[in-house]
Amino acid sequence: MIEQPTDPDRPNLVVIGGGFAGLAFCQNCKVPTRPNAPAPEIILIDKQNHHLFQPLLYQVAMAGLAATEIAAPLRAVLGKRQDITCLMDEATSIDPVNKKVVMGDREIAYDYLVLAAGGRTSYFGNDHWEKHAPGLKTLHDALRIRRRVLTAFEKAETILDTAEQERLMTIVVVGGGPTGVELAGAMGELVQKVFHRDFRRIDVRTARVILIESNERLLKVYPEELSASAQRQLEQLGVEVRLGVRVSNVHDTHVELNDGTSIQTRNVLWGAGVAASPLTAAFADSAELDRGGRIKVNPDLSVPGHPEVFAVGDLVNLTTKDGDPVPGVAPAALQMGKHVAKLVEHEFKHGKQPPEAREAFEYWDKGSMATIGRKRAVAWVGKLKISGFFAWVAWLGIHLMFLVTFRNKVSVLVQWCYSYLAFRRGARIIIPKNDDKPDQPGVRD
Repeated sequence: MIEQPTDPDRPNLVVIGGGFAGLAFCQNCKVPTRPNAPAPEIILIDKQNHHLFQPLLYQVAMAGLAATEIAAPLRAVLGKRQDITCLMDEATSIDPVNKKVVMGDREIAYDYLVLAAGGRTSYFGNDHWEKHAPGLKTLHDALRIRRRVLTAFEKAETILDTAEQERLMTIVVVGGGPTGVELAGAMGELVQKVFHRDFRRIDVRTARVILIESNERLLKVYPEELSASAQRQLEQLGVEVRLGVRVSNVHDTHVELNDGTSIQTRNVLWGAGVAASPLTAAFADSAELDRGGRIKVNPDLSVPGHPEVFAVGDLVNLTTKDGDPVPGVAPAALQMGKHVAKLVEHEFKHGKQPPEAREAFEYWDKGSMATIGRKRAVAWVGKLKISGFFAWVAWLGIHLMFLVTFRNKVSVLVQWCYSYLAFRRGARIIIPKNDDKPDQPGVRD
């Protein structure tokens, strides 16, 4: 094992993950230098070199935005901070006893660890479905989905087999949460408003977008009236909504449902489940993990049994004072990152404290929003419940505000204005899987 070269006298604040929570910690943690002591170093480890604005991933998947418009290089975002080192590497395990993070054949010691590794797509024990039903967590996932969907319609344009055409032009979205609703809405809009002008030999009006949700309503954490509104708006876009049914198996050519029916399709998009990073398993001896692998943290966000380790973002299981779970959304992750930054700063100034003496994290719910398409969305902020055009405008403004860099904001705004006025999707480019040969339509990764 190779030790990562660091100053042994310099305190290390190691952050795993450059998402919303990890980036918020790095941006807000400004640890004071102690007299006659080396300045602490913040080491950010991420297997990607960019921060990704995940709420807009579905726009990349549905050819509404280019990948570069929702991502920003971590080194550029944090470039002015001389106390922060960015390492493009993957944390493969954590040794909490010796306080080390392992990265393949290298390891690095920490004085404080901020675990912000996020989540991954969960197939509820059926991981073999992934090759037929990609999830949506990374830019690679989004480009993969876009390539599959666009390639399927290109192949449908060139073949004569009617049954295969129908399979290629049927898109099944699994999961009626925000990701599934946004994917289905954007896909319905793509078929209705864009593809009908692109293709000549196929009747795109026969294409089907089917959204499957095991619960009796969409967006189950939203008020019932907004769930009903979301369903109506989806159906206006031609999306078939099937409630109260569950996927029992996924194949290359069809999907089986638990009601005994099946859907012939070449395109399955998975938005039904999220599990925590497997790194949380390192703390299973001292902390309780829920079914999704999330850590049940202390009120201050520290990991039980390890006061020097904080867990933030999607891999946290925590409830509010009212007993409601803190949702795995960007505003919650940002607040967690800022809270831990404040705690660490305080301890560098005043000395370490036990978890019970630290300030508890309090989540400020800024509301929930889901977009369904052009001029279609639902929003729930406190007692305010809105849907349709005004919810869409609010969603657009808030997402622009949260984009990391000014360049991203300008780029996204220009692209959205173009799409809105012309009903065009400028990112409808099929990117091959590798440099050797392009995707073969209908062939899986």
